[in-house]
Amino acid sequence: MRKLVLIALILIGLIPGLETPAQAQAVASSSSSEYLVKAGFIYNFAKLVQWPAKAFARPDSPIVVGILGNDQFFDVLNQMVDGKKIDGRPFIVKQLSWGKELKDCNILFITSESRHGDELIQLLKGTPILTIAETPGFAKRGVIINFTMESSKVQFEVNVEAANQARLSISSRLLSLAKIVE
Repeated sequence: MRKLVLIALILIGLIPGLETPAQAQAVASSSSSEYLVKAGFIYNFAKLVQWPAKAFARPDSPIVVGILGNDQFFDVLNQMVDGKKIDGRPFIVKQLSWGKELKDCNILFITSESRHGDELIQLLKGTPILTIAETPGFAKRGVIINFTMESSKVQFEVNVEAANQARLSISSRLLSLAKIVE
């Protein structure tokens, strides 16, 4: 448990000099640690993506993160962002099921357990929702960010064209860390 707390502190930038999820990966090894690393990435993605103004009803509207699939990941992400704000916007994490509130999210994480990946990609195409998945090949199929595993480390790839269609602006800092796919 102490190891997970250390990883969480590293991921959210509370330990100076160790601010990126990639640096925490030397410590992370179990599947729960993988969830923690991915949750840290998602939190940082939210800091490095700009949504169009109409994506939020008010300047203080929350950043809504929908999780489609894994209940364990919901708990980890919810704990990761609890009490945090980005540009005055708090986070709300929702566990979703197919067909419910999918378009009410700003970020949608499609876990590998979801059976509707390709349908979701088509349904959400062009909407200002940051789609994130963890299924091989999903970035090429239209998800904006897709997690991959390389040498037991969580990496990610970005589909810039899908981000442009969604009218999301991704920081060059984030893009410099990603594998770009078309």
